[in-house]
Amino acid sequence: MQSATRLTLLLCAAWAATVLYGEMGAYWASYLVCSWPSSSPSSSLPNNHVKIAVVADPQLMDSSSLGLPSSSVALQAAEFYTDLNMRRSFQSAMLPFKPDVVLFLGDHFDGGPYLSDEEWQESLFRFKHIFSLNEQRSKPHVPIYYLSGNHDIGYSAFFSVHPEVLGRYEKEFGSRNYQFSAGKVDFVVIDAQTLDGAKKSKERSSSWEFVKSLSPGNASHPKVLLTHIPLYRPDNTPCGPHRSSPIINQRVSYAALDQGITYQNYLTKETSDLLLSLLKPVLVLSGHDHDQCTVVHSTPFGPVTEHTLGTISWQQGNLYPSFMLLSAGPKLSQNSTDMKPEVMTNLCFLPKQTHIYIWYICQFALTILLLVFWPTNGLGSLPCLNTFIGFKRSVGAELFSRTKEKNDEDDGEYEMVFDAEGSMHLVKKAVAKAPSASSDSRAIGRGSVVARATAGKHQLEPDSSVLVEMGSEMTSDDGAKLARTSKLKVRKVLQRLFRVIQSIVVIAALNVPLYMMLLFKDWIDH
Repeated sequence: MQSATRLTLLLCAAWAATVLYGEMGAYWASYLVCSWPSSSPSSSLPNNHVKIAVVADPQLMDSSSLGLPSSSVALQAAEFYTDLNMRRSFQSAMLPFKPDVVLFLGDHFDGGPYLSDEEWQESLFRFKHIFSLNEQRSKPHVPIYYLSGNHDIGYSAFFSVHPEVLGRYEKEFGSRNYQFSAGKVDFVVIDAQTLDGAKKSKERSSSWEFVKSLSPGNASHPKVLLTHIPLYRPDNTPCGPHRSSPIINQRVSYAALDQGITYQNYLTKETSDLLLSLLKPVLVLSGHDHDQCTVVHSTPFGPVTEHTLGTISWQQGNLYPSFMLLSAGPKLSQNSTDMKPEVMTNLCFLPKQTHIYIWYICQFALTILLLVFWPTNGLGSLPCLNTFIGFKRSVGAELFSRTKEKNDEDDGEYEMVFDAEGSMHLVKKAVAKAPSASSDSRAIGRGSVVARATAGKHQLEPDSSVLVEMGSEMTSDDGAKLARTSKLKVRKVLQRLFRVIQSIVVIAALNVPLYMMLLFKDWIDH
Protein backbone atom coordinates (compact mmCIF):
# COMPACT_ATOMS: atom_id res chain seq x y z
CA MET A 1 0.00 0.00 0.00
CA GLN A 2 2.90 2.34 0.74
CA SER A 3 4.30 1.61 -2.73
CA ALA A 4 1.00 2.68 -4.37
CA THR A 5 0.94 5.86 -2.27
CA ARG A 6 4.49 6.74 -3.28
CA LEU A 7 3.63 6.12 -6.94
CA THR A 8 0.57 8.39 -6.71
CA LEU A 9 2.58 11.19 -5.13
CA LEU A 10 5.30 10.80 -7.75
CA LEU A 11 2.74 11.00 -10.56
CA CYS A 12 1.16 14.07 -8.96
CA ALA A 13 4.54 15.82 -8.97
CA ALA A 14 5.23 14.73 -12.58
CA TRP A 15 1.87 16.07 -13.77
CA ALA A 16 2.34 19.35 -11.90
CA ALA A 17 5.73 19.86 -13.57
CA THR A 18 4.29 18.94 -16.97
CA VAL A 19 1.33 21.31 -16.67
CA LEU A 20 3.49 24.19 -15.45
CA TYR A 21 5.92 23.78 -18.32
CA GLY A 22 3.34 23.10 -21.04
CA GLU A 23 1.03 25.95 -20.05
CA MET A 24 3.59 28.52 -18.91
CA GLY A 25 7.25 27.52 -18.95
CA ALA A 26 7.37 26.75 -22.67
CA TYR A 27 6.43 30.35 -23.51
CA TRP A 28 9.05 31.71 -21.11
CA ALA A 29 11.60 29.47 -22.79
CA SER A 30 10.67 30.94 -26.20
CA TYR A 31 11.21 34.41 -24.78
CA LEU A 32 14.58 33.52 -23.25
CA VAL A 33 16.06 31.97 -26.40
CA CYS A 34 15.23 34.96 -28.62
CA SER A 35 16.55 38.53 -28.63
CA TRP A 36 16.48 41.74 -30.58
CA PRO A 37 18.80 41.69 -33.59
CA SER A 38 22.04 43.65 -33.41
CA SER A 39 24.78 44.51 -35.87
CA SER A 40 27.21 42.10 -34.17
CA PRO A 41 26.63 39.02 -32.01
CA SER A 42 28.61 40.49 -29.11
CA SER A 43 26.74 43.79 -28.94
CA SER A 44 23.21 44.47 -27.73
CA LEU A 45 20.55 46.48 -29.52
CA PRO A 46 21.40 50.19 -29.41
CA ASN A 47 18.89 52.39 -27.61
CA ASN A 48 18.51 54.58 -30.68
CA HIS A 49 16.75 51.85 -32.71
CA VAL A 50 13.00 51.40 -33.08
CA LYS A 51 11.94 47.92 -32.00
CA ILE A 52 9.15 46.32 -34.07
CA ALA A 53 7.37 43.02 -33.36
CA VAL A 54 5.95 41.47 -36.54
CA VAL A 55 3.03 38.98 -36.56
CA ALA A 56 1.70 37.13 -39.60
CA ASP A 57 -1.53 35.23 -40.34
CA PRO A 58 -3.35 34.81 -37.00
CA GLN A 59 -6.33 33.70 -39.11
CA LEU A 60 -8.83 33.28 -36.28
CA MET A 61 -10.96 30.16 -36.66
CA ASP A 62 -14.68 30.56 -37.32
CA SER A 63 -17.63 28.65 -38.76
CA SER A 64 -15.94 28.53 -42.18
CA SER A 65 -12.76 26.89 -40.84
CA LEU A 66 -13.90 23.33 -40.08
CA GLY A 67 -17.31 23.28 -41.73
CA LEU A 68 -19.01 23.15 -38.32
CA PRO A 69 -21.89 25.34 -37.15
CA SER A 70 -20.96 28.21 -34.87
CA SER A 71 -22.91 26.58 -32.02
CA SER A 72 -20.86 23.37 -32.25
CA VAL A 73 -19.02 22.44 -29.05
CA ALA A 74 -16.09 21.07 -31.07
CA LEU A 75 -15.70 24.36 -32.94
CA GLN A 76 -15.95 26.42 -29.76
CA ALA A 77 -13.30 24.24 -28.07
CA ALA A 78 -10.99 24.57 -31.08
CA GLU A 79 -11.50 28.35 -31.13
CA PHE A 80 -10.84 28.66 -27.40
CA TYR A 81 -7.58 26.71 -27.36
CA THR A 82 -6.30 28.33 -30.57
CA ASP A 83 -7.10 31.80 -29.26
CA LEU A 84 -5.56 30.97 -25.89
CA ASN A 85 -2.35 29.76 -27.51
CA MET A 86 -1.97 32.97 -29.54
CA ARG A 87 -2.81 35.13 -26.53
CA ARG A 88 -0.15 33.36 -24.46
CA SER A 89 2.35 33.72 -27.28
CA PHE A 90 1.65 37.44 -27.53
CA GLN A 91 1.55 38.07 -23.77
CA SER A 92 4.43 35.85 -22.63
CA ALA A 93 6.80 35.66 -25.60
CA MET A 94 6.36 38.97 -27.46
CA LEU A 95 5.23 41.75 -25.14
CA PRO A 96 8.06 41.09 -22.63
CA PHE A 97 10.42 42.36 -25.35
CA LYS A 98 8.67 45.76 -24.94
CA PRO A 99 8.36 46.59 -28.67
CA ASP A 100 7.91 50.18 -29.80
CA VAL A 101 5.68 49.10 -32.72
CA VAL A 102 3.49 46.05 -33.42
CA LEU A 103 2.89 45.09 -37.06
CA PHE A 104 0.36 42.57 -38.43
CA LEU A 105 0.99 41.21 -41.93
CA GLY A 106 -2.62 40.37 -42.79
CA ASP A 107 -5.12 37.51 -42.57
CA HIS A 108 -6.45 38.51 -39.18
CA PHE A 109 -9.53 36.31 -39.73
CA ASP A 110 -10.09 33.02 -41.52
CA GLY A 111 -13.43 33.50 -43.29
CA GLY A 112 -13.46 37.29 -43.08
CA PRO A 113 -14.92 38.08 -46.52
CA TYR A 114 -17.70 35.50 -46.12
CA LEU A 115 -18.81 36.26 -42.57
CA SER A 116 -21.98 38.12 -41.78
CA ASP A 117 -21.65 41.44 -40.00
CA GLU A 118 -22.53 39.81 -36.70
CA GLU A 119 -19.99 37.00 -37.11
CA TRP A 120 -17.37 39.48 -38.29
CA GLN A 121 -17.87 41.64 -35.22
CA GLU A 122 -17.56 38.57 -33.01
CA SER A 123 -14.27 37.64 -34.68
CA LEU A 124 -13.09 41.24 -34.30
CA PHE A 125 -13.86 41.12 -30.57
CA ARG A 126 -11.82 37.91 -30.23
CA PHE A 127 -8.96 39.44 -32.23
CA LYS A 128 -8.80 42.43 -29.90
CA HIS A 129 -8.90 40.19 -26.85
CA ILE A 130 -6.17 37.84 -28.09
CA PHE A 131 -3.71 40.61 -28.87
CA SER A 132 -4.77 42.90 -26.00
CA LEU A 133 -5.59 45.72 -28.40
CA ASN A 134 -7.80 47.47 -25.86
CA GLU A 135 -4.88 47.49 -23.45
CA GLN A 136 -2.44 48.49 -26.18
CA ARG A 137 -4.59 51.36 -27.37
CA SER A 138 -4.48 52.79 -23.87
CA LYS A 139 -0.73 53.18 -24.45
CA PRO A 140 -0.27 55.70 -27.28
CA HIS A 141 3.47 55.07 -27.37
CA VAL A 142 2.87 51.56 -28.83
CA PRO A 143 1.32 52.08 -32.28
CA ILE A 144 -0.13 49.12 -34.18
CA TYR A 145 -0.17 48.79 -37.98
CA TYR A 146 -2.17 46.36 -40.13
CA LEU A 147 -2.04 44.87 -43.63
CA SER A 148 -5.08 43.53 -45.43
CA GLY A 149 -4.99 39.86 -46.40
CA ASN A 150 -6.99 37.69 -48.74
CA HIS A 151 -8.77 36.13 -45.72
CA ASP A 152 -9.77 39.64 -44.61
CA ILE A 153 -11.16 41.12 -47.86
CA GLY A 154 -10.83 38.32 -50.42
CA TYR A 155 -9.17 38.44 -53.83
CA SER A 156 -10.00 41.03 -56.47
CA ALA A 157 -12.67 38.85 -58.14
CA PHE A 158 -14.58 38.76 -54.84
CA PHE A 159 -14.44 42.32 -53.51
CA SER A 160 -15.14 43.73 -56.98
CA VAL A 161 -18.59 42.11 -56.60
CA HIS A 162 -18.83 42.70 -52.82
CA PRO A 163 -17.24 46.10 -52.19
CA GLU A 164 -18.85 46.26 -48.76
CA VAL A 165 -16.12 44.00 -47.35
CA LEU A 166 -13.58 46.71 -48.15
CA GLY A 167 -15.55 49.34 -46.28
CA ARG A 168 -16.01 47.03 -43.31
CA TYR A 169 -12.28 46.39 -43.14
CA GLU A 170 -11.20 50.02 -43.55
CA LYS A 171 -13.66 51.21 -40.91
CA GLU A 172 -11.86 49.15 -38.27
CA PHE A 173 -8.27 48.76 -39.50
CA GLY A 174 -7.77 51.92 -41.57
CA SER A 175 -6.43 52.45 -45.07
CA ARG A 176 -5.20 49.53 -47.13
CA ASN A 177 -2.36 51.51 -48.78
CA TYR A 178 -0.25 53.80 -46.60
CA GLN A 179 3.23 54.56 -45.35
CA PHE A 180 4.68 54.99 -41.86
CA SER A 181 8.14 55.65 -40.50
CA ALA A 182 10.08 53.88 -37.75
CA GLY A 183 13.42 55.46 -37.09
CA LYS A 184 14.87 56.74 -40.33
CA VAL A 185 13.24 53.90 -42.26
CA ASP A 186 10.02 54.14 -44.27
CA PHE A 187 7.61 51.19 -44.26
CA VAL A 188 5.35 50.97 -47.32
CA VAL A 189 2.09 49.04 -46.81
CA ILE A 190 0.49 47.70 -50.02
CA ASP A 191 -2.87 45.99 -50.55
CA ALA A 192 -1.40 43.10 -52.54
CA GLN A 193 -4.83 41.62 -53.35
CA THR A 194 -5.54 44.53 -55.72
CA LEU A 195 -2.25 44.65 -57.65
CA ASP A 196 -3.10 41.85 -60.12
CA GLY A 197 -6.82 42.65 -60.27
CA ALA A 198 -8.89 43.56 -63.28
CA LYS A 199 -7.15 46.24 -65.33
CA LYS A 200 -10.16 48.56 -65.23
CA SER A 201 -10.68 48.08 -61.50
CA LYS A 202 -10.57 51.26 -59.44
CA GLU A 203 -9.03 49.37 -56.52
CA ARG A 204 -6.10 48.29 -58.70
CA SER A 205 -5.68 51.78 -60.07
CA SER A 206 -5.66 53.41 -56.64
CA SER A 207 -3.05 50.98 -55.34
CA TRP A 208 -0.68 51.57 -58.25
CA GLU A 209 -1.16 55.32 -58.04
CA PHE A 210 -0.11 55.18 -54.41
CA VAL A 211 3.03 53.18 -55.27
CA LYS A 212 4.02 55.58 -58.03
CA SER A 213 3.51 58.58 -55.79
CA LEU A 214 6.23 57.49 -53.39
CA SER A 215 9.71 58.93 -53.88
CA PRO A 216 12.07 56.11 -54.84
CA GLY A 217 15.39 57.90 -54.57
CA ASN A 218 15.71 59.16 -50.98
CA ALA A 219 18.87 57.35 -49.88
CA SER A 220 18.68 58.67 -46.32
CA HIS A 221 15.34 56.92 -45.77
CA PRO A 222 15.52 53.30 -46.93
CA LYS A 223 12.22 51.59 -47.62
CA VAL A 224 10.79 48.31 -46.37
CA LEU A 225 8.00 46.87 -48.53
CA LEU A 226 5.15 45.19 -46.63
CA THR A 227 2.90 42.94 -48.70
CA HIS A 228 0.67 40.12 -47.57
CA ILE A 229 1.12 38.09 -50.76
CA PRO A 230 4.81 37.29 -51.39
CA LEU A 231 6.64 38.47 -54.47
CA TYR A 232 7.21 36.15 -57.40
CA ARG A 233 9.97 33.58 -57.22
CA PRO A 234 10.75 30.79 -59.72
CA ASP A 235 9.32 27.36 -59.00
CA ASN A 236 11.25 25.23 -56.48
CA THR A 237 13.22 28.21 -55.21
CA PRO A 238 14.91 27.20 -51.91
CA CYS A 239 13.40 28.86 -48.85
CA GLY A 240 16.30 28.57 -46.42
CA PRO A 241 16.87 26.45 -43.30
CA HIS A 242 13.74 27.51 -41.40
CA ARG A 243 11.28 25.99 -43.87
CA SER A 244 9.42 22.99 -42.40
CA SER A 245 6.95 22.15 -45.20
CA PRO A 246 7.34 21.52 -48.94
CA ILE A 247 7.89 24.55 -51.14
CA ILE A 248 4.76 25.84 -52.88
CA ASN A 249 5.10 26.76 -56.53
CA GLN A 250 3.24 29.54 -58.32
CA ARG A 251 -0.51 29.09 -58.78
CA VAL A 252 -2.76 31.82 -60.17
CA SER A 253 -6.46 31.49 -61.01
CA TYR A 254 -8.32 34.17 -62.97
CA ALA A 255 -12.04 34.81 -63.09
CA ALA A 256 -13.84 34.84 -66.42
CA LEU A 257 -14.16 37.99 -68.50
CA ASP A 258 -11.21 39.70 -66.81
CA GLN A 259 -12.99 40.01 -63.47
CA GLY A 260 -9.77 39.67 -61.48
CA ILE A 261 -7.99 37.02 -59.41
CA THR A 262 -9.77 34.18 -57.63
CA TYR A 263 -6.58 32.73 -56.10
CA GLN A 264 -2.83 33.33 -56.10
CA ASN A 265 -0.04 32.34 -53.75
CA TYR A 266 2.54 34.76 -55.25
CA LEU A 267 2.28 38.02 -57.11
CA THR A 268 2.98 37.77 -60.83
CA LYS A 269 6.49 38.36 -62.11
CA GLU A 270 5.50 41.59 -63.88
CA THR A 271 3.91 43.01 -60.75
CA SER A 272 6.84 41.99 -58.54
CA ASP A 273 9.45 43.48 -60.87
CA LEU A 274 7.50 46.73 -61.14
CA LEU A 275 7.15 47.03 -57.36
CA LEU A 276 10.87 46.50 -56.83
CA SER A 277 11.88 48.95 -59.54
CA LEU A 278 9.54 51.71 -58.30
CA LEU A 279 10.18 51.41 -54.57
CA LYS A 280 13.74 50.04 -54.47
CA PRO A 281 13.25 48.55 -51.00
CA VAL A 282 16.09 47.27 -48.84
CA LEU A 283 13.84 44.56 -47.39
CA VAL A 284 10.50 42.89 -48.17
CA LEU A 285 8.25 41.33 -45.51
CA SER A 286 5.32 39.12 -46.49
CA GLY A 287 2.99 36.46 -45.10
CA HIS A 288 0.26 34.33 -46.69
CA ASP A 289 2.41 31.17 -47.02
CA HIS A 290 2.01 30.10 -43.35
CA ASP A 291 5.61 28.87 -43.36
CA GLN A 292 8.98 30.54 -43.17
CA CYS A 293 10.75 31.36 -46.42
CA THR A 294 13.74 33.60 -47.15
CA VAL A 295 14.63 34.43 -50.76
CA VAL A 296 16.88 36.98 -52.43
CA HIS A 297 15.57 38.87 -55.47
CA SER A 298 18.06 40.03 -58.08
CA THR A 299 17.39 43.61 -59.21
CA PRO A 300 19.35 46.19 -61.26
CA PHE A 301 20.08 48.15 -58.07
CA GLY A 302 21.28 45.12 -56.10
CA PRO A 303 19.93 42.07 -54.27
CA VAL A 304 16.81 42.46 -52.12
CA THR A 305 16.00 39.99 -49.34
CA GLU A 306 12.41 38.94 -48.73
CA HIS A 307 11.34 37.29 -45.48
CA THR A 308 8.04 35.44 -45.63
CA LEU A 309 6.89 34.94 -42.04
CA GLY A 310 5.17 31.81 -40.80
CA THR A 311 1.82 31.96 -39.08
CA ILE A 312 1.58 32.62 -35.35
CA SER A 313 -1.26 30.09 -35.06
CA TRP A 314 -0.55 26.39 -34.48
CA GLN A 315 -3.87 25.51 -36.18
CA GLN A 316 -2.90 26.87 -39.61
CA GLY A 317 -0.77 24.05 -40.93
CA ASN A 318 2.56 25.03 -39.36
CA LEU A 319 3.90 22.98 -36.44
CA TYR A 320 6.51 25.67 -35.77
CA PRO A 321 4.68 29.01 -35.31
CA SER A 322 6.89 32.06 -35.23
CA PHE A 323 7.13 35.85 -35.13
CA MET A 324 9.83 38.36 -36.03
CA LEU A 325 11.76 40.98 -34.11
CA LEU A 326 12.86 43.86 -36.33
CA SER A 327 15.01 46.85 -35.39
CA ALA A 328 15.12 49.99 -37.52
CA GLY A 329 17.52 52.77 -36.74
CA PRO A 330 18.53 55.30 -35.89
CA LYS A 331 15.49 57.00 -34.40
CA LEU A 332 14.21 60.17 -35.97
CA SER A 333 15.16 62.13 -32.86
CA GLN A 334 18.82 61.31 -33.37
CA ASN A 335 20.68 64.20 -35.05
CA SER A 336 23.88 62.30 -35.64
CA THR A 337 24.78 62.26 -39.33
CA ASP A 338 27.45 59.60 -39.11
CA MET A 339 24.95 56.83 -38.29
CA LYS A 340 23.75 54.99 -41.37
CA PRO A 341 20.11 53.83 -41.38
CA GLU A 342 19.84 50.07 -41.07
CA VAL A 343 17.21 47.35 -40.74
CA MET A 344 17.94 44.14 -38.85
CA THR A 345 15.69 41.12 -38.34
CA ASN A 346 15.58 38.04 -36.12
CA LEU A 347 13.11 35.17 -36.52
CA CYS A 348 11.78 33.76 -33.22
CA PHE A 349 9.93 30.48 -32.78
CA LEU A 350 7.04 29.84 -30.40
CA PRO A 351 6.20 26.66 -28.46
CA LYS A 352 5.21 23.68 -30.57
CA GLN A 353 1.68 23.37 -29.19
CA THR A 354 0.91 20.17 -31.10
CA HIS A 355 3.91 18.48 -29.48
CA ILE A 356 2.78 19.65 -26.04
CA TYR A 357 -0.65 18.07 -26.49
CA ILE A 358 0.94 14.83 -27.77
CA TRP A 359 3.12 14.90 -24.65
CA TYR A 360 -0.01 15.19 -22.49
CA ILE A 361 -1.63 12.19 -24.21
CA CYS A 362 1.50 10.02 -23.89
CA GLN A 363 1.92 10.91 -20.21
CA PHE A 364 -1.74 10.12 -19.55
CA ALA A 365 -1.35 6.68 -21.16
CA LEU A 366 1.85 6.07 -19.17
CA THR A 367 0.08 7.11 -15.97
CA ILE A 368 -2.72 4.59 -16.54
CA LEU A 369 -0.26 1.79 -17.33
CA LEU A 370 1.80 2.48 -14.22
CA LEU A 371 -1.27 2.55 -11.98
CA VAL A 372 -2.65 -0.67 -13.44
CA PHE A 373 0.52 -2.77 -13.54
CA TRP A 374 2.56 -1.34 -10.66
CA PRO A 375 3.27 -4.17 -8.14
CA THR A 376 1.47 -3.89 -4.82
CA ASN A 377 4.71 -4.36 -2.86
CA GLY A 378 6.81 -2.19 -5.14
CA LEU A 379 9.42 -3.23 -7.65
CA GLY A 380 11.00 -5.60 -5.14
CA SER A 381 8.17 -8.08 -5.64
CA LEU A 382 8.84 -8.57 -9.33
CA PRO A 383 10.23 -12.11 -10.03
CA CYS A 384 12.59 -10.89 -12.70
CA LEU A 385 13.98 -8.25 -10.37
CA ASN A 386 14.42 -10.76 -7.56
CA THR A 387 16.19 -13.12 -9.95
CA PHE A 388 18.47 -10.33 -11.10
CA ILE A 389 19.28 -9.31 -7.51
CA GLY A 390 19.98 -12.94 -6.57
CA PHE A 391 22.26 -13.29 -9.57
CA LYS A 392 24.17 -10.16 -8.57
CA ARG A 393 24.57 -11.44 -5.02
CA SER A 394 25.86 -14.82 -6.18
CA VAL A 395 28.35 -13.18 -8.52
CA GLY A 396 29.49 -10.86 -5.75
CA ALA A 397 29.89 -13.73 -3.33
CA GLU A 398 31.90 -15.66 -5.91
CA LEU A 399 34.18 -12.73 -6.64
CA PHE A 400 34.67 -11.21 -3.19
CA SER A 401 34.31 -14.12 -0.78
CA ARG A 402 37.52 -14.74 1.18
CA THR A 403 36.54 -17.98 2.90
CA LYS A 404 36.81 -21.31 1.16
CA GLU A 405 33.75 -23.46 1.26
CA LYS A 406 34.14 -26.70 3.20
CA ASN A 407 34.42 -29.87 1.13
CA ASP A 408 32.23 -32.73 2.18
CA GLU A 409 34.98 -35.16 1.22
CA ASP A 410 37.21 -33.67 3.94
CA ASP A 411 34.83 -34.92 6.61
CA GLY A 412 35.59 -38.35 8.18
CA GLU A 413 37.64 -40.21 10.79
CA TYR A 414 41.39 -40.85 10.67
CA GLU A 415 43.49 -43.59 12.41
CA MET A 416 47.16 -43.80 13.25
CA VAL A 417 49.09 -46.49 11.39
CA PHE A 418 52.75 -47.38 12.16
CA ASP A 419 54.89 -48.85 9.46
CA ALA A 420 57.76 -51.34 9.90
CA GLU A 421 60.22 -48.54 10.56
CA GLY A 422 58.07 -47.10 13.35
CA SER A 423 56.82 -44.02 11.48
CA MET A 424 53.23 -42.90 12.08
CA HIS A 425 50.77 -42.11 9.31
CA LEU A 426 47.20 -40.78 9.37
CA VAL A 427 44.93 -42.87 7.19
CA LYS A 428 41.28 -41.94 6.54
CA LYS A 429 38.86 -44.60 7.45
CA ALA A 430 36.61 -45.90 4.73
CA VAL A 431 32.97 -45.00 5.29
CA ALA A 432 30.45 -47.43 3.93
CA LYS A 433 27.41 -45.80 2.35
CA ALA A 434 24.07 -47.19 3.26
CA PRO A 435 22.40 -48.97 0.39
CA SER A 436 19.34 -47.30 -1.02
CA ALA A 437 16.17 -49.16 -0.40
CA SER A 438 13.36 -49.43 -2.93
CA SER A 439 9.70 -49.22 -2.05
CA ASP A 440 8.77 -52.15 -4.22
CA SER A 441 11.70 -54.58 -3.86
CA ARG A 442 14.72 -55.26 -1.61
CA ALA A 443 18.00 -56.88 -2.73
CA ILE A 444 19.92 -59.00 -0.18
CA GLY A 445 23.36 -60.23 -1.20
CA ARG A 446 24.38 -63.78 -0.23
CA GLY A 447 27.54 -64.64 -2.05
CA SER A 448 26.55 -64.78 -5.68
CA VAL A 449 22.93 -65.29 -4.93
CA VAL A 450 20.50 -62.43 -4.62
CA ALA A 451 17.24 -62.93 -2.77
CA ARG A 452 14.40 -60.50 -3.54
CA ALA A 453 11.38 -59.94 -1.37
CA THR A 454 8.17 -61.11 -2.96
CA ALA A 455 5.27 -58.80 -3.41
CA GLY A 456 2.17 -59.42 -1.40
CA LYS A 457 -0.06 -61.39 -3.69
CA HIS A 458 -2.95 -61.40 -1.26
CA GLN A 459 -3.14 -57.61 -0.91
CA LEU A 460 -6.78 -56.54 -0.74
CA GLU A 461 -7.96 -54.23 -3.49
CA PRO A 462 -10.05 -51.30 -2.35
CA ASP A 463 -13.77 -51.48 -2.80
CA SER A 464 -15.19 -49.66 -5.83
CA SER A 465 -17.70 -47.80 -3.69
CA VAL A 466 -14.89 -46.41 -1.62
CA LEU A 467 -13.14 -45.22 -4.78
CA VAL A 468 -16.27 -43.47 -5.97
CA GLU A 469 -16.69 -41.66 -2.69
CA MET A 470 -13.05 -40.60 -2.64
CA GLY A 471 -13.32 -39.40 -6.21
CA SER A 472 -16.42 -37.40 -5.43
CA GLU A 473 -14.75 -35.85 -2.39
CA MET A 474 -11.70 -34.86 -4.51
CA THR A 475 -13.95 -33.34 -7.18
CA SER A 476 -15.83 -31.28 -4.64
CA ASP A 477 -12.58 -30.13 -3.07
CA ASP A 478 -11.18 -29.10 -6.47
CA GLY A 479 -14.39 -27.24 -7.32
CA ALA A 480 -14.26 -25.38 -4.04
CA LYS A 481 -10.64 -24.48 -4.64
CA LEU A 482 -11.42 -23.21 -8.16
CA ALA A 483 -14.33 -21.17 -6.84
CA ARG A 484 -12.16 -19.67 -4.12
CA THR A 485 -9.40 -18.94 -6.65
CA SER A 486 -11.78 -17.21 -9.07
CA LYS A 487 -13.29 -15.16 -6.24
CA LEU A 488 -9.82 -14.20 -5.10
CA LYS A 489 -8.89 -13.08 -8.63
CA VAL A 490 -12.06 -11.01 -8.96
CA ARG A 491 -11.37 -9.46 -5.58
CA LYS A 492 -7.81 -8.57 -6.59
CA VAL A 493 -9.02 -7.04 -9.86
CA LEU A 494 -11.62 -4.96 -8.04
CA GLN A 495 -9.06 -3.85 -5.48
CA ARG A 496 -6.64 -2.85 -8.24
CA LEU A 497 -9.40 -1.02 -10.10
CA PHE A 498 -10.39 0.83 -6.95
CA ARG A 499 -6.76 1.75 -6.33
CA VAL A 500 -6.37 3.05 -9.90
CA ILE A 501 -9.53 5.17 -9.65
CA GLN A 502 -8.47 6.46 -6.25
CA SER A 503 -5.02 7.48 -7.56
CA ILE A 504 -6.51 9.17 -10.63
CA VAL A 505 -8.89 11.14 -8.41
CA VAL A 506 -5.99 12.27 -6.22
CA ILE A 507 -3.86 13.28 -9.22
CA ALA A 508 -6.78 15.15 -10.81
CA ALA A 509 -7.72 16.85 -7.55
CA LEU A 510 -4.25 18.35 -7.29
CA ASN A 511 -3.57 19.18 -10.95
CA VAL A 512 -6.93 20.14 -12.48
CA PRO A 513 -7.21 23.26 -10.27
CA LEU A 514 -3.64 24.17 -11.26
CA TYR A 515 -4.51 23.76 -14.94
CA MET A 516 -7.71 25.81 -14.63
CA MET A 517 -5.87 28.53 -12.75
CA LEU A 518 -3.33 28.81 -15.59
CA LEU A 519 -6.14 28.95 -18.16
CA PHE A 520 -7.98 31.79 -16.44
CA LYS A 521 -4.76 33.61 -15.62
CA ASP A 522 -3.87 33.87 -19.30
CA TRP A 523 -7.40 34.38 -20.63
CA ILE A 524 -8.66 37.16 -18.37
CA ASP A 525 -7.73 40.70 -19.30
CA HIS A 526 -5.21 42.35 -17.05
